Amino acid sequence: MLPDADDLPELLLDLSVPHDDINELVALRRTVTGDPGTVRLLAECVDELVRDMGEPGGPSSLAERAAEAPVGLGGYFTAYVFLAALPHARAYHRARGIPADVSRRTLADLGRNMAVHRRRHGRGGVQAPRWLVHHFRGELYQLGRLQFERARRRERTACLYLHIPDFHGPLTPGACDRSLTLARRFFARHFPEERYETVECHSWLLDPQLRRYLPPHANIVRFQERFRVGHEDTEPADSEPVQFVFGHPELAVADLPRRTSVERAVGDHLRAGGHWYVGHGWFPLGVESAHGPDCAEASDCAPVRSRSAEGSRSPGNYSNE
Repeated sequence: MLPDADDLPELLLDLSVPHDDINELVALRRTVTGDPGTVRLLAECVDELVRDMGEPGGPSSLAERAAEAPVGLGGYFTAYVFLAALPHARAYHRARGIPADVSRRTLADLGRNMAVHRRRHGRGGVQAPRWLVHHFRGELYQLGRLQFERARRRERTACLYLHIPDFHGPLTPGACDRSLTLARRFFARHFPEERYETVECHSWLLDPQLRRYLPPHANIVRFQERFRVGHEDTEPADSEPVQFVFGHPELAVADLPRRTSVERAVGDHLRAGGHWYVGHGWFPLGVESAHGPDCAEASDCAPVRSRSAEGSRSPGNYSNE
């Protein structure tokens, strides 16, 4: 189920796995393949992961099953699950005619999440394995600066969830426009049976309070201008901007740095007793406008499944606004 030890390093590099993790993953491979119970657990996880490949809303028990893995594997067990599922993901991409560069950049989110894990915890592992399920099941694709997840609303209408990945440069209007152009062409060509009319985003980046602190020309403000409000949360989500901007959700508010305008906005607002909220917005995919599309209002923008703090939203660092 797993690549040979000699082949593993190059495969890990293809997935953008950090160099710090490669030797450990190669060495620990024997721990996985040498124990029948671990092999059985791995097979069960892979079978669940690839079942109904391509169908939105796939399995979400991977993190729970990973707790059954040997302690000696640390946080690496789910990395082996994704490695074993990789041939299935690539086969699905080939069957859909998805270009090799899109496939590679999409699946390389495994390495990005492992980098986030090491930055946050100081050791190897996979951050938010539930999130990566979407990539390896053919539900999500990296198209330029942004990621787009095939999804359905409660009334089963197809829509795209928009995600903003970490370690990918500023969120400039031009980069976003290019990604949206790519998305229109990509899904029309590779999923012609699914008609995507709207794009939805569920992120702290859509909290309108950010406009109090950032100038009108800031990338985040211009990003917000693309969306109409779907609905508003009343439950604070202060850990969202803290973890995505500063790297860890439990950092002391009093000690948060003030190096950039986004860091100052997030920290100063919390230090003043304020709260941050996840914003929910949408816009029509077919409109070629960079700001504020004018169209009929979408109905029921709420996502199909609940979006937990871990794994439901892509990691992102927005200190470079």
